Amino acid sequence: MPNVARMYDYYLDGKDNFAADRAAAEQMLKLFPDARDSARENRAFLARAVRHVVESGVRQIVDLGSGLPTRGNTHEIAHAVAPDTRVVYVDYDAVVCAHSRALLGNGDNVTVVQADVRAPEPLLAELREHVDFDRPVAFLLLAILHFVPDENPDGAGAYQIIERLREVSAPGSHLVLSHAIDSRSDSTPEALEIYKRATEALSLRTHAEIARFFDGYELAEPGLVFPQDWRPVDPPLFGERKAPIGYVGVGRKR
Repeated sequence: MPNVARMYDYYLDGKDNFAADRAAAEQMLKLFPDARDSARENRAFLARAVRHVVESGVRQIVDLGSGLPTRGNTHEIAHAVAPDTRVVYVDYDAVVCAHSRALLGNGDNVTVVQADVRAPEPLLAELREHVDFDRPVAFLLLAILHFVPDENPDGAGAYQIIERLREVSAPGSHLVLSHAIDSRSDSTPEALEIYKRATEALSLRTHAEIARFFDGYELAEPGLVFPQDWRPVDPPLFGERKAPIGYVGVGRKR
């Protein structure tokens, strides 16, 4: 069966994927030729956002739905700015976690935890062993929430998850988010079916619906924008502007 984490790995030219993952990813690329570049833009946004939160003084980062390790991991970016930053990687997939532990290990302010974001209470119970919630923490949810519906029969819905994370966070905590856009493309129904077969159904949302996740947070400039527009570097990642398929943003809890 294809797996969304391994499909993402394939988009990033990783080696930790199987034939089923590559076939599903290639189907997506036929529908959305810029999907690979969008994955790379998403990864580049991760790097810029992590640097931002660490430079803002945050020394605890929880990377939810972290997926398979690849170049430019969260802890590498954070430790280049402040080596004392504690980074906790969280994924629900046992194989992803085992692979992450083998490559990243534990210690040196890096921890890998197996937990499901759709079950916030068990997740938070696990995180309390590694995170001091009396101090600011940055929650990273990169390309995760569009796999969680508003009303979830298997656990908490997407807005419930963010509300609970905000409740336990100290003032000065951050929310870093990227989310696929509801583009109303003619190819969207076929794309939804591909991901449904990959064990995870997509819940695409509009700009206004994604902005709701930041209720209670102050959005950092330039707000909720396309990945390449969030504090871009010079030169840009790609020579020409690609058609974005998602929005990104960074919020600070008031």
